[in-house]
Amino acid sequence: MLRIVVCVSGGGTNLQAIIDGVAQGAIVNTQIVKVISNNRGAYALTRAGSAGIESVCVSPKEYADREAFNQAFLEEIDRAQPDLIVLAGFLVKIPEELIRSYPYRIINIHPSLIPSFCGTGYYGLKVHEAALARGVKVTGATVHFVDEGMDTGPIIMQKAVAVREGDTPEVLQKRVMEEAEWVILPWCINLIAGGKVKVENGRVYISE
Repeated sequence: MLRIVVCVSGGGTNLQAIIDGVAQGAIVNTQIVKVISNNRGAYALTRAGSAGIESVCVSPKEYADREAFNQAFLEEIDRAQPDLIVLAGFLVKIPEELIRSYPYRIINIHPSLIPSFCGTGYYGLKVHEAALARGVKVTGATVHFVDEGMDTGPIIMQKAVAVREGDTPEVLQKRVMEEAEWVILPWCINLIAGGKVKVENGRVYISE
């Protein structure tokens, strides 16, 4: 059984996609053992409660400094004994100690086709605003392993989404979520649960 911890900052739509995937059998041999948010007002915590999943808020605002927050965050992760940590819209920089402790066991969903519109400053609507400002015809989403960089870890899967005339950042964001994020994130978790994902020399290989 793959034990996963999901970290999320906001509404938790990707969390819901994972919850639904497990419930419907699209994600097999997997259990969400904990949901962690940095935001006490995050609707993701309500989603977790409704699904009977343990949830907790660990907010940097409630600690004296970043070091204290990082320690508390690491302790919450370790208590859950996860096999995989899923960053599903988690807007907090991950402590390097966590990355060292869970090599190739942390994945992130990003709402663009990396390496486009990623890295520092690219999150939420800002990604889609940048894509529209650049005039790209295709955007999408990427699931990747997390390393010490910002959106620089090995790419597991990507899915393209067309940009349409008249799109606003909000409209494009919704389409990318529905057509890409909610599809490939559960898919990747299921592949990892099945032991079908491996990393060699910084590249991801998926077996049949």
